[in-house]
Order: sequence, then C-alpha cells, then structure tokens
Amino acid sequence: MFIRAYLRASTQEQNADRAKESLIQFAEQHGHRIAAFYTENISGATLHRPELMRLIAESGEGDIVLVEQIDRLARLKQKDWDTLKQKLNAKRLSIVSPELPTSWLALDRKDETGFTDSILQAVNSMMLDMLAAVARKDYEDRRRRQSQGIGKAKAEGKYRGRQPDIKRRQHVASLLRTGHSYSEIQEILGCSRHLIASVAKEQRQSEAA
Repeated sequence: MFIRAYLRASTQEQNADRAKESLIQFAEQHGHRIAAFYTENISGATLHRPELMRLIAESGEGDIVLVEQIDRLARLKQKDWDTLKQKLNAKRLSIVSPELPTSWLALDRKDETGFTDSILQAVNSMMLDMLAAVARKDYEDRRRRQSQGIGKAKAEGKYRGRQPDIKRRQHVASLLRTGHSYSEIQEILGCSRHLIASVAKEQRQSEAA
C-alpha cells in the first residue's frame, strides 16, 4: 500500500503546495510516509485534471489517495463524481482526508478482504458522497453570488474585471531578468508556472518591440 497525496488549488494564482507540510505531518502521525505528490492548479469543478488522472494511473490496487479536504477532489457534477468514483473503485483506492475521521481507518486496515473492510468502505462511501454534494453546492452558491455581484457592479458602472497582481508580476520579472529558473521562482514566490510563463512572454514581446 502506497500513500499518494493530491494537492490542488482552484486558480493559477494560488499555491497548491501550501497543504504539503500538513499532509506530511498527518501521515507521520499515523505511522506512514507519503510515496508521491501530485500537484496542479485546476478547478475542482472539472474532471479533466492531468495530475489526478496520472495519480490514478500510477496507483496500485489498494493504494491511498490523501487530500487536505474532500473538495480538493469533489466539486464535480454528479455524473462526473460517479465517473471519478468508478476510476478509484476499479483499483480499490481509498480516499483519506484529515477532515474525515472515518477515512483514517484505511491507514491501519488489517482485514482488507473481510467484514470490517466492507463496513469501512460502505460508511466511507456514504460520507464521501455527502461531502461531495456539499462541496458542489458550495461551489455553485459561490458562483451564483459572484455572478450576482458582477451583474450589480456592471449595472452601477463599477465593474472593472479581475485585476492582475502587479507587484507579484514585477517580482517575477525581476527574477527572470537575473537569470532565475522557473522552478527557483516558484520556490521563492510560491507562484504558478503559468504566471511565470505569462510574465516571460510579456518580457519577450517588450524586447522585440
């Protein structure tokens, strides 16, 4: 059994690695080490996530998928959530999260083919379905409130759209000019490669002008 940690942030500007240390500590508290990390900045509302699919593909039967919160996996519509569960169940992968105590038993499973394991899987599946439904509703509620707020701001002539983080982009540009690599900049600023590539493209266009 290997533990594979999945780290996800909703936008390109967020740092998905912020939960890494807490998951390492959680695994150690239960006497385990994390075998691999899979990190991406993609919305949890979509099933098409390359790193999540790579995690599933590389997992062996009975491995554990460790996530900070269930909504890191499950802001999906019901059809997509059912598809993801089928992929996980095909390899008997267990989802474990610090926020879901019933899932912790998977870290100390001693009766993997017997009655205890069947009960564990049934209870955890029910809890996961409930948390997935809550995560999806929360996502849809926030999107609706955001849409209403934008509509009101537009009606009042106050909507400016999402503004770029000028200060962070300036920091990225400065580090690029001094020869730092993308990985070094990510480590220093905790930003995404997408942001670094965007700033690098602006620099090239500016130099070519």
